[in-house]
Amino acid sequence: MPHGQPDPAPGTEPERGFLVTVLQQGADAGDELAEARELLRAAGVEPVGEVVQHRATPDPRTYVGKGKLAELKEAVSEARAECVIVDAELDPSQQRRLEDALDARVLDRTQLILDIFAQHAVTAEGKLQVELAQLEYNLPRMRGMWLHLERTGGGVGAGRRGPGETQLETDRRLARRRIGVLKERLRQLERRRDTQRKGRRAAATPVIALAGYTNAGKSTLLNALTDANVSVDDRLFETLDPTTRAFEEDGRRYLLTDTVGFIRRLPHQLVEGFAATLEETHAADLILHIVDGSAPDARLDENVRAVESVLAEIDADQVPRELVLNKVDALDPFRRRRLANRFPGAVTISARTGEGLDPLRARIADRLSDRFVPIRLIVPYADGRVLTELYSLGAPIEERADRPDGVHVLARLPRSEIGRFGAYLVAEPGSLAEHGR
Repeated sequence: MPHGQPDPAPGTEPERGFLVTVLQQGADAGDELAEARELLRAAGVEPVGEVVQHRATPDPRTYVGKGKLAELKEAVSEARAECVIVDAELDPSQQRRLEDALDARVLDRTQLILDIFAQHAVTAEGKLQVELAQLEYNLPRMRGMWLHLERTGGGVGAGRRGPGETQLETDRRLARRRIGVLKERLRQLERRRDTQRKGRRAAATPVIALAGYTNAGKSTLLNALTDANVSVDDRLFETLDPTTRAFEEDGRRYLLTDTVGFIRRLPHQLVEGFAATLEETHAADLILHIVDGSAPDARLDENVRAVESVLAEIDADQVPRELVLNKVDALDPFRRRRLANRFPGAVTISARTGEGLDPLRARIADRLSDRFVPIRLIVPYADGRVLTELYSLGAPIEERADRPDGVHVLARLPRSEIGRFGAYLVAEPGSLAEHGR
């Protein structure tokens, strides 16, 4: 499965993959491997077999123990697997030894996720982030690629390097150079993104970020609230690139941003590589933590912990949050009541059917209401530019009346913006109708 391989085209055979994992004694293999199977599906790989070993810790040399390795080799051969996927992160030496023992290509969990990201990245920034993460992950693993050349020359004390070592150093140098180029390009894109964020802050429009476990329904919710047209295929990591759309509630304008989904054991390279994208979450005024409420209790709790862990890693755990339990249309009345009792105060919705969206909008408006202060303005007709500035803020205009002395406006403005309109403020806010009497 080369990096960036697209999903199998119609009529072509998907790559045959064999799944391997080591679990603690007593761990439920079915539950643990459910997500790994979904990852294979997202990567366009057909699972043709599984081997699970229960032991306290993985073998430091070959991941699985010696006896299990022999069993695995036979099973991989019988299944005619083209690759072996290990549902864990391997160190380079473990990966090389497994490939030598199995005579098959071995990918670990991180490489599999990187491949999925490479398939799904659409924007220039997303593609650069994926390439950077792949290069940084593969850099320490390059030695094995040239091992056959190393053996052709240059032994201990020979006083010279073999052609493999020379090529290895060349490749590493090229990779490091490319990493530097990618980081600089991403810094440039981040500066542009930061300018856009500053523009949104200047417009005083509240920003709401959707965060949650991958496939929890964030993109479906974005579409439901904003009439966006984001892909909502039922696959892990279907959405990578951030999408921002606007919606209004009670006359107020909000920006809603959908970002990459989180996952258990999200590779550190991806957290670093997608720092600019995840920054959208860090810079938000409110985070909606979207949870698949139809998941079994244990998995639901684990998914919530995984998201909270990533939010902490990107320093977004101090941003105000609302827990939103999605997919409740899949629950019977008993499970709904049980879910509500487990998470009191959470908003329950079905982004697919629209159930609960009105209460969610009301909750958002309530959480962000203290950003807006009611003020009355009288703007002379000669100062029409002031009205243009007012409307550019996206602030709620509750009343407007054109009178002989100017335009009378009752609006709700962010506290930080009131000073800009000080010259036009009216001391007593009352209604415009009362003011006109």
